[in-house]
Amino acid sequence: MKASIRKLGFSIAGLVLLVVSGLSFYESRHLKEPVVLSDGVTQVMKLSKYFPDIEGTANDCNIYVLEGKEPGATLCILGGTHPEEPAGRLAAWLFAENGVMMKGRLIVVLSANRSATTVTRVGGAYPPDFIIPSPWGGQTFRLGDRWSNPLDQWPDPEVYIHYPSGQYLAYLDSRNLNRCWPGRPNGTLTEKTAYAFLEMIKKEKVDVVIDLHEAELQYPVISTIVTHEKGQELAAVVSMTLTDLEGFKMGLEFSPKNLHGLSHREIGDYSDAISLLFEAPEPFLDATRGKTTTDQLLTGKDEFVVKAGKHGLLFEKIDEKGWPIDVRVGRHTSAILQTMASWTEVHPERPLLCDNVPRYAEVIEKGIGKFLQDPAHGKPGRVLFE
Repeated sequence: MKASIRKLGFSIAGLVLLVVSGLSFYESRHLKEPVVLSDGVTQVMKLSKYFPDIEGTANDCNIYVLEGKEPGATLCILGGTHPEEPAGRLAAWLFAENGVMMKGRLIVVLSANRSATTVTRVGGAYPPDFIIPSPWGGQTFRLGDRWSNPLDQWPDPEVYIHYPSGQYLAYLDSRNLNRCWPGRPNGTLTEKTAYAFLEMIKKEKVDVVIDLHEAELQYPVISTIVTHEKGQELAAVVSMTLTDLEGFKMGLEFSPKNLHGLSHREIGDYSDAISLLFEAPEPFLDATRGKTTTDQLLTGKDEFVVKAGKHGLLFEKIDEKGWPIDVRVGRHTSAILQTMASWTEVHPERPLLCDNVPRYAEVIEKGIGKFLQDPAHGKPGRVLFE
């Protein structure tokens, strides 16, 4: 009798745990992130416009278009390729909520792999979301993972064979958008997503694509621009200008021709666009980190990563000040704006000029939250959700 009661107790406890955790996972997957459209956003489309097969899937994301008063070139920002690198999404958010194009056209993507925003890394003890404080109370964002949600794409292959190169990659990277370019129309959800974006890039005649990322300090490709050979001159000027004038180091790396699936390689190879990838430092991702918390994510502080630096194990400097989210986002906004300026110097007949987006120093001084718009005061029809 006692054994039966004990079993019943364990069963009830297990059921309660299952319900509570299930509700938590559901809420995380369906958390709505408001976007208050800037006056500069002239059109919002779905990615499925360019490839109908992804309509209704988790990755049928919003595409925000900002058209300038004067014609010019077209630049595309991809935020959220890896949602666990939130500075990329947040920098893109500042353009969608504040940017006004004066010359040329800007295409902004906040959730390039939207599926990956709806899950956190298995076994990583990641927080499901985080809050950016603001004068009006703050906004909650999903944290996400590096890979598409297994609920949307499963099972993983034993070995991921990249299409069309045939290169063997890690099995998990079959759900990694930045290993699935150029994609294919009859592939997995992640491959279809890359294919849809490439169709958009070609049909919209995009001149420059910038893929926004963050990297652990133990990763050698950090604090840098990775460029396809078509963009080497542009990237070199941006790198030198930022390092000289903005007060932070921005290196330059060339995209390896034999490493396939990455945006900085395949977009340049399979379209007319110049493809660039920006990397900012994020200690939250380091294997030597301490407890994984939202505070660690936002402050960029970690005593264990600092200790790893003292032992020469890092490719970027860190001290007790850490790498705060404001610093990381500011690096990205300045790098994007400088790319526009450097492009315009070489192509004055097809300029790019964006107003009302803060640069590095201003983001650090005022904080990201100062530039997030209050959805409660958004104009009718100008508040959407990611």
